[in-house]
Amino acid sequence: MTVDQTRHSLDGRHRPMFIGGAWVEAASGQTMETRNPATGEIIATVPRGGKRDIERAVAAARNAFDGPWSRFKPHERQKLLLKIADLFERHWEEICVSDTTDMGLPIVRARGNANRVLGMLRYYAGMATAIHGQSIQNSLAGDIVSYTRKEPVGVVGAIIPWNAPTAASVWKIGPALATGCTVVLKPSEEAPLTPLLIAELMADAGVPDGVVNIVTGTGPEAGAPLAEHMGVDKIVFTGSTATGQSIVRASAGNLKRVSLELGGKSPVIVCADADLERAVPVAAMSVFANSGQICIAGSRLFVARSIHDEFVARLAAYAGALRIGNGIDPNTEIGPLISPRQLDRVQGYLRAGTEEGARLVAGGNRLSDGALAAGNFVAPTVFAGVSDIMRIAREEIFGPVISALSFDTLDEVVRRANDTPYGLAAGVFTRDLATAHQLSRRLHAGSVWVNTYHAIDPAVPFGGYKMSGYGREGGAEHLDEYLNTKGVFIRID
Repeated sequence: MTVDQTRHSLDGRHRPMFIGGAWVEAASGQTMETRNPATGEIIATVPRGGKRDIERAVAAARNAFDGPWSRFKPHERQKLLLKIADLFERHWEEICVSDTTDMGLPIVRARGNANRVLGMLRYYAGMATAIHGQSIQNSLAGDIVSYTRKEPVGVVGAIIPWNAPTAASVWKIGPALATGCTVVLKPSEEAPLTPLLIAELMADAGVPDGVVNIVTGTGPEAGAPLAEHMGVDKIVFTGSTATGQSIVRASAGNLKRVSLELGGKSPVIVCADADLERAVPVAAMSVFANSGQICIAGSRLFVARSIHDEFVARLAAYAGALRIGNGIDPNTEIGPLISPRQLDRVQGYLRAGTEEGARLVAGGNRLSDGALAAGNFVAPTVFAGVSDIMRIAREEIFGPVISALSFDTLDEVVRRANDTPYGLAAGVFTRDLATAHQLSRRLHAGSVWVNTYHAIDPAVPFGGYKMSGYGREGGAEHLDEYLNTKGVFIRID
């Protein structure tokens, strides 16, 4: 399918939100714009939902949970998820174009996410029939049989960021459908279009009315009421640590379950024996992919002192050769930042790096020549001579900026790598198996990649330590986040 063959032309369209199986407007009648970050052009308007819209979406989700959806058998939920996956596969190009135009993801990268996203849906489909409790022998007086049941939590409120609309939507909705929950999803106001398309595809697949609801709006106006709502049984959130903390506070009203995947400042450690031909491009794209707008970005690059200068030189050359442009161009490797606000934020860090004494070896500037003038483009940037106390080495930038630091011993680099409030991910490059195992064990991070990066498998749990959140997405632990465990005791004598 080509761009012109997509089912929906987004230029100048208004896209309603999806509540209770119907396409509806905000109760206030207000709308908001979404723009192409590569061109600055308005590509659509969507409703500006608020508290009243959240209330009707939660009511629709509750009615669905208590109604026909509760009678779906595990094999029926499995069949539905497989049908959704097949529909996604048939309309994958449309989904990719939506992500590219709405948030700037290069189309080649979007297309490359097919295995991950479709794999998630099919993994959840498989897990839908693997949910079970346990029979437990007990030592109570009398003849008592005891066992546990796994039951769906109920209504799930999902709040997702703008940097991966497709994967984030599926990561929240997929396990909910597998376990028998219902969902109210609030996408980012910066990139709401793909979640609305996903809702349409799920309706086409036969998802019952009210099981999946999409409310578009801002964080304060729609996200906060969702987190606070007494009728929501669980909140699952991906985004900034500060917002995650506010969600935890908001959840206290009914002590709803909470899962959080938050920020990161991930270390990548390049040992002296590393294969540089492999390590340079992988370390570079651990940050530059998606223009650095990824929570797991390996933005603190620790390089063994003996190879530091050579590695940084190779890294700078690699950064300078990357093709930057509109993501819809299949030759583009680096697209724009999501918004002018994010552009200003990243430029502030570029200035801070120089002011605090780091040495700029690649990039460091906004790109505004020719076709890039109207977009939010920043050149892939490498700083050397960085110290651990500099802002660019301490704070999450969410832009294409690498801070290179040198180290001498493994004990030293482990201490420095762990000296951060975050603990989402880490990377290691070494040819020595003992070093790989030792660093994987000692690094305080939810995911550690050795001689690779960004490897995400639906069967492997993903999540953070410390201020990077709690709860897991992926693997059997993911479904447990959407299930309650009930103990049952039956006297049979």
